[in-house]
Amino acid sequence: MATHVLLIVLPALLFSVIMADHIPLQDFCVADVGNNRVLVNGLSCKDSKTVQANDFFFSGLHLPGNTSNPVGSRVTPVTVTQLPGLNTLGISMARIDYTPWGINPPHTHPRASEILTVLEGTLEVGFITSNPDNRLITKVLSKGDVFVFPVGLVHFQRNVGKVNAVAIAALSSQNPGVITIANAVFGSKPAVSADILAKAFQVDSGVINKLQSKF
Repeated sequence: MATHVLLIVLPALLFSVIMADHIPLQDFCVADVGNNRVLVNGLSCKDSKTVQANDFFFSGLHLPGNTSNPVGSRVTPVTVTQLPGLNTLGISMARIDYTPWGINPPHTHPRASEILTVLEGTLEVGFITSNPDNRLITKVLSKGDVFVFPVGLVHFQRNVGKVNAVAIAALSSQNPGVITIANAVFGSKPAVSADILAKAFQVDSGVINKLQSKF
C-alpha cells in the first residue's frame, strides 16, 4: 500500500518542483546584478529589505537610439540587466529605431516569444518556420499595428518608409537572449572553418573568407 501511495505522490511532488520555476515564490526577486555569486537559472536576489523604487525603474526609452551603423537600426533593451526588478517575472521589452531602409537583421530569441508594436513609420516584418518547410511569413505594418514572432524562430524587420521608424517589442522572458544569424555564423570566436561554411552555403571559400572579415 505504501509503495502505491509513493508512486502517486512522488510524480505530483516532482511536477510541483518543476512548475515552481514558472511562478514567483515571493513578491519580487530583484536581481543582485553587482554581486551575483550564486549560479542559478536567472540571477540571485537582493535582500528584500534593501530594495528601493529604482530597482523597478528604467528611464530613457523615449530617446532615439543611435542608428549610425551598417544595418541602420538600434535596439535599446530593457531586460533584467537594465532593470533588476524584472528578475523572475518572465517579461522584458525593447525600443527599436530604424533609418529609412534600415533593418533589424535576421535573428532569434532562444528564450522568448516577441510581440512588436509599430509606433511610427512602416515596417516589413517576417519570420521563417522551422525545417523542413522553412516557410517565410511576412507582412507590412503601419503605425499601431501589432505582430507576433514565435519563440526561437528566425525573424527580422525592415523600414520600408521614407522616414525613421520606431517600434516597441515585448518579450516573454526577463532575459530573452538574441542570436543574430550573420554575427553568429560569420563572427564566431574562434571562427568556424571556412570549408565547413562553404559547403553549408554552397559557395566558394573565398566568399566565406570575405564575409568573415566583416564580422
